[in-house]
Amino acid sequence: MRSRRIYIIGSTSGYSMRSRRIHINGSTSGYRVTYDRISRTPRTPKNSISTFSVFIDRRGNIYGPSDSKPATTTISHGALRTKGRGILGTCMMCTLIYTVTDRLPRVSPDLQVKDMNLNVINNTKNHVTDEYHISETGKDLVVRRGQPFDITIAFNKNYDPKKDDLKLVFLAGDNPTPPKGTRVTLILSDKDEGKRWGACIVKNEDKEITVRINTPPTCYVGIWQLQVETIQKTGKKKEIFEYTHDKAIYILFNPWCKDRYKLAWTVRGDPVKVTRKLSAITNSQDDKGVLVGNWSGSYHGGKSPLDWVGSVAILNEYYKTKQPVRFGQCWVFSGVMTTLCRALGIPARSVTNFASAHDNDGSISIDCFWSESGEPIEKLNEDSVWNFHVWNDVWMARPDLPPGYGGWQAIDATPQNKSDGVYCCGPASLEAIKRGEVHMPYDTPFVFAEVNADKVNWELNEVNEFTIIGVDKRSVGMRISTKLPKGRTGCIEHFCYDTQREDVTRMYKHEEGSNEERTAVLQANQNSTKKGLYTEGKQSDVEFELVDKETVPFGNDFEILLKIKNISDEERTISGCISTSSIHYTGVTANTIKTVQFKEEKVRTKSDKVISVKVTFDEYFPQLVEQCHMKMSCMCRVLETKHTCVHQDTFRLLKPDITIKAPATGKIRQLIKAKVSFKNPLPCTLTHCTLAVEGPGLQEPNVLKQSIVASKQTFMTTIKFRPRKAGLKELVVVFNSKELSMVEGYCEITISA
Repeated sequence: MRSRRIYIIGSTSGYSMRSRRIHINGSTSGYRVTYDRISRTPRTPKNSISTFSVFIDRRGNIYGPSDSKPATTTISHGALRTKGRGILGTCMMCTLIYTVTDRLPRVSPDLQVKDMNLNVINNTKNHVTDEYHISETGKDLVVRRGQPFDITIAFNKNYDPKKDDLKLVFLAGDNPTPPKGTRVTLILSDKDEGKRWGACIVKNEDKEITVRINTPPTCYVGIWQLQVETIQKTGKKKEIFEYTHDKAIYILFNPWCKDRYKLAWTVRGDPVKVTRKLSAITNSQDDKGVLVGNWSGSYHGGKSPLDWVGSVAILNEYYKTKQPVRFGQCWVFSGVMTTLCRALGIPARSVTNFASAHDNDGSISIDCFWSESGEPIEKLNEDSVWNFHVWNDVWMARPDLPPGYGGWQAIDATPQNKSDGVYCCGPASLEAIKRGEVHMPYDTPFVFAEVNADKVNWELNEVNEFTIIGVDKRSVGMRISTKLPKGRTGCIEHFCYDTQREDVTRMYKHEEGSNEERTAVLQANQNSTKKGLYTEGKQSDVEFELVDKETVPFGNDFEILLKIKNISDEERTISGCISTSSIHYTGVTANTIKTVQFKEEKVRTKSDKVISVKVTFDEYFPQLVEQCHMKMSCMCRVLETKHTCVHQDTFRLLKPDITIKAPATGKIRQLIKAKVSFKNPLPCTLTHCTLAVEGPGLQEPNVLKQSIVASKQTFMTTIKFRPRKAGLKELVVVFNSKELSMVEGYCEITISA
């Protein structure tokens, strides 16, 4: 089949055009286009019709009439001619270039690919990727690197390895090349290549072969396109037939692959670099990433971070609009980060650190400045302690670090500080954090301070100098928590009602106050911006304790209790103040609720005294900000010894739980009803009520408007949905109102096919 390039126009001057479909092997292959014209040449009888036809295939190639000998073609503007064969057609203008062949296409006797089956169902089960939505359609394939998978190729005839050559070409990215590891050519082999790129035939019968593909544990993670090239070995002429499969192969990270740390990674295959980049693009600070952070309390033009139930709605909006989604705070950033990492095959979990330090100057200490009257000097308090902060742990090998520092690594997508000029954080080895080896990459000093910084209190005295009035070595990094994995028998420690909590504090730090813990702090301090640990002055002979508030139900009054214990042999006189305020979860004071001064309280030798301050609902409710975080503070001075003591405690008002009554089991596409209820604990009506509902595989993200809920009344509603996926699924609901927000509940439902 010989071809030439000619000019031809779709509709020519004086010609009418008609076409019909041409079928080859049962499928539409192209169109036969016929041009008719009443002849006006002197040689042709009047009113006779001249006709010529071409075949146009689906790619736009034009095939001329069939001839035993190739026609010699010349091109002239306005006419298409073949020497000795007359005029085929006359055009008005020359606009399109096509390929013209001497005859219509025929079915080649050479080996060609007719179809390909990626065996999605079996492969995804073997690779534990059958929960990916794109795999459920049975078309696109999701597999994990370093683990073989099988594909089936169908030909127009039997494959004979003695006569036919077969190549598989894997392509990734926009400009795939072998040096980048994004273009890989595989020659079929009769043996398994192990942990390298390779392909071997495991079955050959009935015009089909099954090929087992091996990918290395270090290969490029992303979307791959697969091409198949067939070459006829015999004969003088060798023709290459190329088949490109129209479905993608997604290759993910593989946490079960034990050999992944022994070889050099490609850039897109390095989980260290990938997760570090993910922590940057999850926020919008530098590169129009997924989420816009907002801690102002005003969310005009977006959505309150409290209203998000899951990451699906966020990522869908980002995909549709191609613009950062408004708004998020730390737990939202962490939730999105968990989804992104897991989608790529990287094990990830959200981690909550209570009393989380934010060290701005790299000193690995949190400095708090107080006036002589006991008020915080806000303009000097650049460091802060957040009530809680949420980041992520990801599991990976760390070949860039000494042995023993792999496993869980901390990453943080919340934009707090720049790292290498970009708002990102991690991955930082948990083992390095625990040992205080903050010189190891990445951002280990910052994470170490979050969980193990010392809190240093300074007082501005009467001569305008700052003196240390206390060093708190135990108040930062408490009850570090993650969700308990399914299958575990219990938690390490419980401090709340949540039985799904697992305590991971000992993965981040040694026992508080132990020699190992203090050694780690000293080790970290030697690599800080301010070497040398602060120490307390002379021990006081009066002890102060601000009693912790573990649970204060929202809507109730409560008391602040200050316990004073005189361990000296003399009477002591105490003066000071007790205050309570509403705060943002970042530790920043929002509103002062109540302050009580006390003067010259006498405490007899070897005795105790309790000072109490009552705070009513009517006093604290108007001053609250979202999430209902509060802080109690006291500053006490012993007049006889001039010793000053500062204590603080933060707590959150306890909100009710939502009760969900739903069947324990259900079936795909069958209607399920879930009854949702909770009692309003407040002595006021709840207004502007909404109920956010989400359940992957059960219910698409949705926000439903609700009616008002009167004081002490029970809110009730029914949710209806039809499950789309089988397995153990979780339905999550969140109630929000102007007066009461983040009332949460969940239930699990097992769905069968």
